[in-house]
Amino acid sequence: MALVVGVPTEIKDNENRVAMQPDGVAELAHHGHRVVVQAGAGAGSRFDDEVYAAAGAEILPDADAVFAAADLIVKVKEPVEAEYHRFREGQQLFTYLHLAADPQLTRFLMDRRIDAIAYETVQTADGKLPLLTPMSEVAGRLAVQAAAHHLESPAGGAGLLLGGVPGTPAAKVTIIGGGVAGTEAAKIALGMRAIVRVFDTNPARLAYLSDIFEGRADLVVPNRARLADYVADSDVVIGAVLVPGTKAPKLLTREMVASMRPGSVVVDIAIDQGGCFETSRPTTHSHPTFVEEGVVHYCVANIPGAVARTSTLALTSATLPYLVTVAGRGVAEAARTSPPLAAGLSTLAGRLTSEPVAAAHDLPYTPAAEALA
Repeated sequence: MALVVGVPTEIKDNENRVAMQPDGVAELAHHGHRVVVQAGAGAGSRFDDEVYAAAGAEILPDADAVFAAADLIVKVKEPVEAEYHRFREGQQLFTYLHLAADPQLTRFLMDRRIDAIAYETVQTADGKLPLLTPMSEVAGRLAVQAAAHHLESPAGGAGLLLGGVPGTPAAKVTIIGGGVAGTEAAKIALGMRAIVRVFDTNPARLAYLSDIFEGRADLVVPNRARLADYVADSDVVIGAVLVPGTKAPKLLTREMVASMRPGSVVVDIAIDQGGCFETSRPTTHSHPTFVEEGVVHYCVANIPGAVARTSTLALTSATLPYLVTVAGRGVAEAARTSPPLAAGLSTLAGRLTSEPVAAAHDLPYTPAAEALA
């Protein structure tokens, strides 16, 4: 089965990534698929229409034309309300979805009977999340850069240099979550000579971090009192908690945030999944921060979009093998034959196949195996 694959321009605030780079078009064309790309879709990542066309894509003038022509829509970010009207019933979708934090989109996909696989829940047998990992790496690294910038006085911060200088103390950075994003954040923070503390509930993960950081980071198994003490003593707190497919737990209370020194910074990488701080709310690259309880909050919901070309190259290299399978078989058959894609199946023919999302929104749940049968 050869599907028409559509790549529209992302319209989320300052989202300059694109769901496919030109060599991905060439790969799909090699497999007999027609690829339609919206004019200018790759401009933010510095890929010109001419390069897509040379790779075998058909350039269409606008999003309406792409959605009308395509059987399978491939995106980076979840559809926003302004795009809903373009989907036709039964269309297929492959993108980041983060449905546990978005009841409106969840109901739309069910009502429109969209067959959708979410990048962030595609999971291999060893528990890894291959399509989330590259963006977690980018977000973790950028989180520290953002924190360092917003600690500066002109940005509203406390006027601290993250690494200090001889004779003055470095800033204290607490990272909640020692997974991919948290580990990358710790690498950059240590490289900038901050004092780094990482919280994680998994002792084996902390042992791994102890090996790679060689004692340079304080590695902590959390409890509520211990976390509160560390937060109050922090200049930066980075939330890097991930529970695949479900809403992030609220680990920092308002009282904990209020205990931080004025001008401190918190960065909530988990904001796509609802955020892990009680005071968090989504922000954009145009307006990235707000101040709550005297603390600067950076809660941009598409952090990797700030480095669009790097992020596009990293993301599309990871998604392409899976995309070839989805384009060749369709969402349903791809999920039947690929356990990782079955794990990422979110909606199928009007049924919600993600149990955590169903629980988050009190909606009916159909196991993927039953929906696919």
